[in-house]
Amino acid sequence: MLRIFDIVLSLTGLILGAPVFIIITVLGYFDTGSPIFRQERVGKHKKSFILVKFRTMKLDTASVASHLASTSSITRIGSFLRKTKLDELPQLWNVLKGEMSLVGPRPNLFNQAELIAERDKRGVYSVRPGVTGLAQINAIDMSTPQLLAETDAKMIKELTIGKYFSYILQTVTGKGSGDRVRGE
Repeated sequence: MLRIFDIVLSLTGLILGAPVFIIITVLGYFDTGSPIFRQERVGKHKKSFILVKFRTMKLDTASVASHLASTSSITRIGSFLRKTKLDELPQLWNVLKGEMSLVGPRPNLFNQAELIAERDKRGVYSVRPGVTGLAQINAIDMSTPQLLAETDAKMIKELTIGKYFSYILQTVTGKGSGDRVRGE
């Protein structure tokens, strides 16, 4: 049932958000010359997929979890995109394709061994990763692997249609801080 909501909402968001996508893409070309960011992430059943976002960091930034990146890597436009969570909009394409859900555990990198182990223990990889979820609205990020995995497992166990829409609404209205970077 939630997959149906994912399809309808992501398709609607992609269509209605098209003007915003165009503006951010143009601004991104002036900011970094490469407005779209693609990165391999861990998906459902630990299968690899390519996550798509608007670029918020300089092109030469190392491919590490956000909390390990330096604040000096974030561009001026990138800072605005991160604060408003507009950098996440292209993930609607990942949702539409079935690689992600609107609500689920944030997809991590394959080099985050501690987080992978914690999530494995709790069965977190049995579901599609999400754009937002319980951890995100409570400002819990990947810098605390055990807490994040516990929160993800709790969300998966207790997820209802009402909570699904609640997490989305809380994210859209600005609750949570997104992924922090070193020095923030």
